[in-house]
Amino acid sequence: MSGVLVIAEQRRGELRPATYELIGAAQALRRGTDEVSVAVLAAAPEQFVDPLRLAGVDEIITAKVAAQEFDPDTFEAALGALIAERRPEVVLIAHSVDSFGYAAALAARLGLGLATDVFKVERVDGELVATRGGYGQKVSVEVDFPGRSTVLLAIRGNVYKAPEQAAAPRVTAFAAPAAASRSAVRGFVELSAGDDVDMTAAEFILSIGRGIGEEAKVAQFRELADALGATLGCSRPIADAGWLPKSRQVGQSGKTASACKLYIAMGVSGAIQHLAGMKHVATIVAVNSDAEASIFSVAKYGIVGDIFEIAEELRRLF
Repeated sequence: MSGVLVIAEQRRGELRPATYELIGAAQALRRGTDEVSVAVLAAAPEQFVDPLRLAGVDEIITAKVAAQEFDPDTFEAALGALIAERRPEVVLIAHSVDSFGYAAALAARLGLGLATDVFKVERVDGELVATRGGYGQKVSVEVDFPGRSTVLLAIRGNVYKAPEQAAAPRVTAFAAPAAASRSAVRGFVELSAGDDVDMTAAEFILSIGRGIGEEAKVAQFRELADALGATLGCSRPIADAGWLPKSRQVGQSGKTASACKLYIAMGVSGAIQHLAGMKHVATIVAVNSDAEASIFSVAKYGIVGDIFEIAEELRRLF
């Protein structure tokens, strides 16, 4: 088999948004009669079939496994067997905490080409080339895979558009091998949001990063956000320090600014995890004293300057 194999992610009975984005990414890799297959590994995989009947999907592969939730040993064993049987040219997985648990081991065991945090995939002179960030997102690195018949790519979230139209792909079953698991999911704990803000619904976000320096400065930017009519957000260092609740964190381990139309980033360097939550926003304004900060690579407008001086000028206007 050639073509593209997409590995679905699910948790607590629901497909994760990354699954649909992977289907979108797969469309750019089709060649000729190549097919896109989506594999679902779950205790009851049939429950995910209907949500995957989407344009761009030619086949849905159901693989019944013993694990009720994601388990790295189970996934590595099942996917290893599936890849060995199907021999796809490209395997797409989400760049996520789940894939971190099995991707490298799987690639090493099967001799696959591997690239993580991929945000662009193309063919150059017929050869597959993946682009990922490097050196703290200060450069983009192009990776090729000479001599590899199958390549495993972990795709960054919020880069590719999910399909919307329905389709009627065929459904096939795969007999996944049993695996000895070294871990078990005991349950899920819902973290307290800390406040009732919904960052995913905010259309205008003013976000602060480690550039503010100290907790006492948060109040200044909270006042500015209120004056501008914006929702105050933050990068991970601010939330980890407890200066703002986790519910206000934008990024891969926080919230995605999915409804945001205007995003002002003040003192945000632009780490990979933060960009994952806001890179797709149409209008990003970055304010940072470091002209080489990664945030400027995705900003539509950029200001190199002191964030406190800029904030004070904005406050005077409003």
